[in-house]
Amino acid sequence: MLQRTLFHLGELSLPVYSTNTVIVGSGAAALNCAEHLYRFFQERGETRPEELLCIVTAGLGAGASNCSGSDKQTYYKLGIQGKTPDTPHDFALTLTQGGCTHGDLALIEGENSLREFYHLVEKGVPFPHNERGGFVGYKTDHDPRQRATSAGPWTSRFMVQKSLAQVRRFGIPILAPYEAIALLTVGEGKARRCIGVLAVNHKDAEEEGFGLTLFNAENVVMATGGPGEMYAVSVYPRYQMGAHGICFEAGAVAHNLTESQFGLASLTPRWNLSGTYQQVIPRYYSTDPDGSNPREFLNDYFPSMRALATAIFLKGYQWPFDPDKVAGFGSSLIDILVEHERRDLGRRVWMDFTRNPMATGRLEPFSLSDLEPEARLYLERSGALQETPIQRLERMNPPSIELYRNRGVDLTREPLEIAVCAQHNNGGFAVDRWWESNVSHLFVIGEQAGTHGVKRPGGSALNAGQVGGLRAAQRIAHAYGPRVPSVSEFLSAVGDTVAAKLEAIRAGIRRAESAPRRAEEVQREIQQRMTDFGGVSRSLEGASRAVDAARRLLVEIRRDGLRIERRRHFLRQLRVEAMCVAHLGYLTAIRDLIARGSGSRGSHLVADPKGILPHPALGSEWRFGPENPALREEILEVWLGEDGEFHTRAVPVRPIPESEFWFENTWEAYRSGRVFE
Repeated sequence: MLQRTLFHLGELSLPVYSTNTVIVGSGAAALNCAEHLYRFFQERGETRPEELLCIVTAGLGAGASNCSGSDKQTYYKLGIQGKTPDTPHDFALTLTQGGCTHGDLALIEGENSLREFYHLVEKGVPFPHNERGGFVGYKTDHDPRQRATSAGPWTSRFMVQKSLAQVRRFGIPILAPYEAIALLTVGEGKARRCIGVLAVNHKDAEEEGFGLTLFNAENVVMATGGPGEMYAVSVYPRYQMGAHGICFEAGAVAHNLTESQFGLASLTPRWNLSGTYQQVIPRYYSTDPDGSNPREFLNDYFPSMRALATAIFLKGYQWPFDPDKVAGFGSSLIDILVEHERRDLGRRVWMDFTRNPMATGRLEPFSLSDLEPEARLYLERSGALQETPIQRLERMNPPSIELYRNRGVDLTREPLEIAVCAQHNNGGFAVDRWWESNVSHLFVIGEQAGTHGVKRPGGSALNAGQVGGLRAAQRIAHAYGPRVPSVSEFLSAVGDTVAAKLEAIRAGIRRAESAPRRAEEVQREIQQRMTDFGGVSRSLEGASRAVDAARRLLVEIRRDGLRIERRRHFLRQLRVEAMCVAHLGYLTAIRDLIARGSGSRGSHLVADPKGILPHPALGSEWRFGPENPALREEILEVWLGEDGEFHTRAVPVRPIPESEFWFENTWEAYRSGRVFE
């Protein structure tokens, strides 16, 4: 059992839980960290390791790990296939080649990749192997080798399920639904340290104390995922908020927030349409808002059905939008054309698996025999030369059809409405080689850490999340130890902060009736601003205006409050304010990166009236500037200053370490514990 005491604040008595480590979040990274930490404490002789940590989550099973996926969701690992050689250094080279990635972190992800992969295998994640027991792989986007594997559409869900079962067997406390609303810190600048979490127990939110609960801890691990709800057009699970705002307010430094990935996905349900969904070559078409006037819009831009069909096929493993794959009728031209139909023409776009791409005008009829050799050979080797896309999909990936059927969509009868959606943030909070942030004893893992840079191989985020959880657990158990901090010292340090937060909640509720704007309305404004100015198409002018608007909005929220219907909805006020803080940080980084001359890179375009026109039939507003490759050697950091403003700076990329390790020296450092320093 966790140590539980009470904090008497005026007439209120707020619960205080004390432990060594609080893990905020319950996705694959968080649960894996909890598993490792339990075992490390156990190995160090702790008889009741489950009392030294707890998991705090707003919704068990509600995050991206458990709710998101694709046709066959990819897990990226070190290559272990047949005759193909691979090394951690080669792995790190791949992770860093897209730019803006620290080499030491990339190497750590490579060196610990197989350890974590086999950890998942032993837990029962059903990664497929051949009759010899070999884990055969395939190529994914930005991958020169066949390092990718998959357990099907729900790879990360399997990871969550198996880890959760292990966590429960260990008896690790899971407190839900508890939503973190502040990180509690002491000290300033480089001396700042995280000492706990302030959360709201949803079940007690209507009580006088608003469900406020304190967690007194030696260490805090943040694993709340990406800020998916910050975008109007998103494939993230609904209510996937992240916790970037409270991390900024705690003094954490972020990097590469500019590098979000965008890709084609269905809107209902929210699901990535990568891999076999594209490789079976479905029909794309657009309609008026009411569903009338269907049009084969792609046909107007491709010179032949062969070029069009091949581009759709390649979209399977060139799935995130990529400016480098636009020229020459590349696969990412499709993303631009979908965005053009929706944004510029106000039409809806659909993907139909019951029909092949339909010929119109000068384009010849679709024929599998007329595909480029790469596409034809892939389908032939997969036994997928059937007449229609749905038949090919049934042959290649039946679970991908069943997934939609279980969500009320029958791909054999109805199309999917699609859009270019926010899918993943490659940036996040800066971490060292132990995934510890610049705020000591505050660790950040999973997508919230964002160690990836401009481009990453598909599935590498799952590997990074597992490795980050391992590294944080190692540091906590072996360097910081099992200490549970004093309750009295904790309360003395945080009492004023908690009192101020309580008063802020009360003040927000008092202002709610007279507030000029509803919380939901302001949230939609934030989402639309991020999609319009921080999405797949950006400009310096637009980002600058967006920063100014975001700053004004934050001032207005704090001055006027937000309207809510009932007292218990105060959490909406807190969430929207935190989201407003986060999106101001993101937009500041986007503006400043464009101002540095970054050009178009990763998964976004930067407008340039003298730049490249993706297609002659598109308007000049689609001209974009090329990437400035020199900026691949630096990372843009952003933080919230003491003046209340966001600031940025460019820091050089750390190279891949080249040092060789002598076994006897390593053995001695390991035995003495110096490797964990």
